[in-house]
Amino acid sequence: MSISFKVSRSTNISADAVGIPVATEGPVPVAVGLGRRELSDRGFDGKVGQTLVLHGLGGSRVVIAVGVGDIAKYGTIEARNAAAALARAAGKAGTLVTGLADIGRGNKADIAQAVVEGIRLATHRYVALKSDKSVAPKLTEVSLAASAANAAAVGRGIQRGVVVADAVCTARDLANMPPAYLTARMMAERAVEIAAATGLGVTVYDKDQLDQMGCGGILGVNKGSTEPPRMVKLTYVPARDAKSGRGRKPHIVLVGKGVMYDSGGISLKPSDPSHAVMKMDMSGAAAVLATMGTLSALKCKNQVTAYLMCTDNMPSGSALKLGDVLTMRNGKTVEIHNTDAEGRLILADGLSLAAEEKPNAIVNIATLTGACMVALGEKVAGVLGNNDALVAQLQNASKRVDEPIWQLPLVKEYRPLLDSTVADMRNIGGPYGGTITAGLFLSEFVGNVPWAHLDIAGPMKVDGDSGWMQKGATAFGTRLLIDTVNNFQPVRAS
Repeated sequence: MSISFKVSRSTNISADAVGIPVATEGPVPVAVGLGRRELSDRGFDGKVGQTLVLHGLGGSRVVIAVGVGDIAKYGTIEARNAAAALARAAGKAGTLVTGLADIGRGNKADIAQAVVEGIRLATHRYVALKSDKSVAPKLTEVSLAASAANAAAVGRGIQRGVVVADAVCTARDLANMPPAYLTARMMAERAVEIAAATGLGVTVYDKDQLDQMGCGGILGVNKGSTEPPRMVKLTYVPARDAKSGRGRKPHIVLVGKGVMYDSGGISLKPSDPSHAVMKMDMSGAAAVLATMGTLSALKCKNQVTAYLMCTDNMPSGSALKLGDVLTMRNGKTVEIHNTDAEGRLILADGLSLAAEEKPNAIVNIATLTGACMVALGEKVAGVLGNNDALVAQLQNASKRVDEPIWQLPLVKEYRPLLDSTVADMRNIGGPYGGTITAGLFLSEFVGNVPWAHLDIAGPMKVDGDSGWMQKGATAFGTRLLIDTVNNFQPVRAS
């Protein structure tokens, strides 16, 4: 579904529905048609995300009161959530106008971007495999009312919001696809299409090339699958540097886990609801691919490289066994103690290649450990790293885009838990601190490059509509990465 966004000078234009912002304090806009007491009698007090649909008060239009909270505190988070609630309340309306982008004291371009994101992401549905497409919202056109003084800024925010929201929807669609509809080869083909459409450099590596490169992690995980692996390298160089033929710093590398379906391998997962969503175990790679596709349109000033590490993890007669030893790209040997700890194996190769580029920083993103979900729940992602300044940049981006992350310590005293009697290390630690030992494992492959690891296992999906999130795959981390790479500043190596 595509939605067209534009700026209007007033909410008094032709539309199926109009969304009127109502704060918790102060006068209620006349356009609502009801006073504060009448709204309160209907259970509406203006809190962020509250909506009240009022039929018959706006003539042919449906009037929707939408809560925005304390107007003095109205910012991007409030705007995004209010817009999401408005879009859902609009129901089957095809056209909508609202003043949500023209209120509050914040930067109007940022507010408008958040409004676009809220509306677009709240109405997104993955309906490719549904016979009845009517379940998708009918909204096709949205007008954001703005004063003459704010119109230009709102217009800029709309442009940016459309790019970012469409990227998130792309990542959601990829993660929602059943495994047979998105193999590693298909993911690589999609990456090539996105690269061609957005001016990225792209190289796809097949199984033989990965073997020649010594990428034993991804090859080991792939051993049980009839589908061959793919590694995709994407490159973005700012326009003026591309013309001069010179790369430029700051240079940041993204590495995404792309396990297209994770059965657990020989360490087979139980047949329960969590197993059924293991098609989403490539959410990290989807977020990275979607991020890369925005950089040209957003005029990113930093150089960005990405590695998508894509394979299945399947059980078969040829599958990786417990006790096997793999040699990673950087030469380290790893003894396998659990074939369901596969994400770190494929990331090890990607991180090794990233470190060889000698960038200013590396960020990897993965649905890596159930332990992170146990620690932080389903709404917060974990972040670990070897450089606090880089982690701080991710935390700041997290706050700006409302994708919450929490730093966990990289406890070096736990490193002996990864010791192996026959290899340099093993792929799991003890029964406790699984997210930390996974981070310690990954840290072995980045050298001295500033690095951070995002574990998005918890917020990978939601079971019901919530704010800007829609039931199913969330594409959590996409907006976080977009914000991070566009605002990235080099950090001093620890």
